[in-house]
Amino acid sequence: MPDRRAVVRHTHTGKPRALNSIIEPRALLEMALLPASLPLLLEAPRGDGHPVLLLPGFLADEKSLIALKLFLQRKGYEVHTWGLGRNLGFRSKHASALPQKIRYLHHITGRKVSLIGWSLGGVFSLYGAESTLECVRSIITLGSPVSVDAGGSQSPPAIRALYRLVSHRLGAAAHVMQPRAKTLREQRRLEIPTSCLYSLGDGVVPPQEATIDGDPAFHENIRVPGSHLGLGFNGIVLAIVADRLAQAEGAWQPFRPQGLLGRVWRATAGTAGADLMSSVA
Repeated sequence: MPDRRAVVRHTHTGKPRALNSIIEPRALLEMALLPASLPLLLEAPRGDGHPVLLLPGFLADEKSLIALKLFLQRKGYEVHTWGLGRNLGFRSKHASALPQKIRYLHHITGRKVSLIGWSLGGVFSLYGAESTLECVRSIITLGSPVSVDAGGSQSPPAIRALYRLVSHRLGAAAHVMQPRAKTLREQRRLEIPTSCLYSLGDGVVPPQEATIDGDPAFHENIRVPGSHLGLGFNGIVLAIVADRLAQAEGAWQPFRPQGLLGRVWRATAGTAGADLMSSVA
């Protein structure tokens, strides 16, 4: 088997492009266009029924995950939401409740759990998986700040100010410095199949923060089109999520889209398609 190139973060620096932040409300249009993705969603593979846990983004609750939940249920998965209400940032209750939830789902189903986190929910997915490695099958993050550097978050100032107002006066960095978040702080990557979906059109989380450096045997970065606020209603994103979840346990392979998904993804992802297809040396 040929050697694979290392998985590397996107090379963007600084904040998201200002225009992307200004036009984030285009997410409403993306939601309205979801029915147009029906052919793509119908072609997406069915799953094997293993449990999937969905985690919402900052200031969002379970209602924001309705499209993902209904779609994955129709594909045969046992879908659960985190049950902690609105995501108001990393609170102490999450430190114990989330791992307990993962272990509970693993116990009652007898199967490993896949975690899907949107935005800040993706960071929670990585945190929850760290202490429940034996219970987690795969992780998928959607526009999540999984690689914040020592200089701190490069999200727009308004987003950072809102986080400080709602969650912690020192911002997200205060939570990353907690002893329990050591793996996130040191950017150590778990040996669990992890797919980080990111968009260059994201006006909230810049691409270098939504992607990871890692081992191609476990980790990948997948570029998708669209806004940050529309990721959970994006037909291409939903189809990619189904593709990633449908892989047999223990037989994970990097994203290599076929059929309609492959054609649509390559057309909308631009040069990302060529970059990903050439990631095998």
